[in-house]
Amino acid sequence: MTQPLWQKSDTQVDAKIMRFLAGNDVVLDREFFLHDITASKAHVEGLANIGVVSADERDALKRELDALAADFSAGAFVLDDRFEDGHSAIEARLTERLGDAGRRVHTGRSRNDQILVATRLWLKEKLATLEALCRRIAEVCLERAAGDALPMPGYTHIQRAVVSSTGMWFAAFAEAFIDNTLRARQARVLIDANPLGTAAGYGVNVGLDRAHTTQALGFARMQVSPIYAQLSRGKFEMAALDAVGTALLDTRRLAWDLSLFTTAEFDFVKLPSEYTTGSSIMPNKRNPDVVELLRASYASVAAARTEIEQLLSLPSGYQRDLQFSKGSLFHGFSMGLGALELLPDMLARFEWKADRMRAAIEPAMYATDVAIEQAVAGVPFRDAYRAAAETAASAGEGRSPESSLAARTSPGAGHDLMLDTLRERLANMA
Repeated sequence: MTQPLWQKSDTQVDAKIMRFLAGNDVVLDREFFLHDITASKAHVEGLANIGVVSADERDALKRELDALAADFSAGAFVLDDRFEDGHSAIEARLTERLGDAGRRVHTGRSRNDQILVATRLWLKEKLATLEALCRRIAEVCLERAAGDALPMPGYTHIQRAVVSSTGMWFAAFAEAFIDNTLRARQARVLIDANPLGTAAGYGVNVGLDRAHTTQALGFARMQVSPIYAQLSRGKFEMAALDAVGTALLDTRRLAWDLSLFTTAEFDFVKLPSEYTTGSSIMPNKRNPDVVELLRASYASVAAARTEIEQLLSLPSGYQRDLQFSKGSLFHGFSMGLGALELLPDMLARFEWKADRMRAAIEPAMYATDVAIEQAVAGVPFRDAYRAAAETAASAGEGRSPESSLAARTSPGAGHDLMLDTLRERLANMA
């Protein structure tokens, strides 16, 4: 390992302690490394603006940072255990190539604000991906809600309850993912604050050009208080994971439905073959493993959020505990976005089995229609309810699923799913 940035002449470095301190940092930093380089370029520009580095040094540093990014992307530079972390690797490379100019790059900067800004840039990118995925899932659901109008049972308590439709089912998840699109955007707005220049959490005795780095890095605003920059670490990550988790909660419920609907007992849905797998011992099996892992994915996101939350039992100021938040953040987003990437295609291509769904609609499922009709005609609802309960077995006489849905005139129900309203809501977030 290269000499730690904090190495002093009177300090002896113990290899076992260093391995513990570094942990998986150098591996995890590969995920944030290009963002760290991007922020370093903006920092160098800011240093040049206030005369800490010369214009020639600025240009040389930026050139070498671009070369490092290219080498890293091409695999010619490997971030490995030669370095304590990604920050150390950047400074070591610049010092090797540029000598004293490389040693100046850390002026006014701490590894604390360095990882903060790299993480923020990474999170902005991932939340933009999350927003795009949620939008696409909503679009697919809206398309299928407009095209599918097949009657199916509606369930409460996993018991057949009333007549529903595939259109109503898809409209529900369309609206859910419209809200998830909004949630991803709101999380991105929250974290869109530049912490670079807050150093270790108390500022520095030089007039850093924070306005420049804020603009150069594309942040909407500066995070003003250096102490709050440290207090927000973990808090902002939790907000971002909340946005992923919200989308995965809806995914879990959707996957639960499909898990049930693909069983032989329901047999409402046929999945595309590539979304199923075989059994290692039972030749007859085709298992909906993708759906089951979609259902399970929320657990990874929730665990990541909980781990970060548990780290935050801390006083103000930077504490080394926060190092562990990087792994949780990466794992949560990796699992969450990986799951959501599969949804649009699967939702667009699975097939409903119309005959099976119609056969599952029982006469008693029209009893609510009967009770409501009598109440509208003037019978007190509780009396109409009791009368309909007593005759539930014959409630379907003269009725069909289509007539039940057509009569469901409350806004958003079977008669009018109000898809135009949902489309407009989604369009307004463009």
